[in-house]
Amino acid sequence: MAEESYDEECDYLFKAVLIGDSAVGKSNLLSRFSRDEFRLDSKPTIGVDFAYRNVRVGDKTIKAQIWDTAGQERFRAITSSYYRGALGALLIYDITRRQTFKNIKKWLSELRDFSSPETVVVLVGNKSDLRQSREVEEEEGKTLAEVEGLYFLETSALENQNVEEAFLRMIGRIHEVLIQKIAIDNKSNGDGNDTVVPAGKEIVNIHEVTATRPLSISFSNCCVK
Repeated sequence: MAEESYDEECDYLFKAVLIGDSAVGKSNLLSRFSRDEFRLDSKPTIGVDFAYRNVRVGDKTIKAQIWDTAGQERFRAITSSYYRGALGALLIYDITRRQTFKNIKKWLSELRDFSSPETVVVLVGNKSDLRQSREVEEEEGKTLAEVEGLYFLETSALENQNVEEAFLRMIGRIHEVLIQKIAIDNKSNGDGNDTVVPAGKEIVNIHEVTATRPLSISFSNCCVK
């Protein structure tokens, strides 16, 4: 069973969310990252969906839990509740639909209302393969990211361009923030020794962690849906 497999394979669980208007390609970005799949007949997400990607930190397995949220207005009350506890987010727009780019500030404001100030956010301009239909220039995305203090990438789930990079940049930065927080906590507690976060299957929030070891990250191809 998937649940048993999850219990056996996971030492820690980190949470991230995909946010943006309907039909910007969130589901295909997630399926490309987690299973290396792309569906031309992908349907709009109803409420929320999720997938996992395993992350190795030393001898521990951290499972990145990625939540795919619906972009339709009628699901907003449901999806916004999933922002709580998120350590990272991909904020996604469609480069061929300017309105999805205009709505980014609304999505970002909502995310910041419900998530921690330490949440790592990557702005993603998806469907870069549709060059002839582009309505949002890459420089516009870069400028918005700079103004809002976000990371930025353009991706194509269809051509598998920068998909891995977008997710791994988010996860890598989460790890950096975590280590920085641990170092500050250790210094304030007068503890110069390396210790390990207690094992468990609960979502780890950066502001709740007290100590861990600054270990390197490697990624494995594992997904449970």
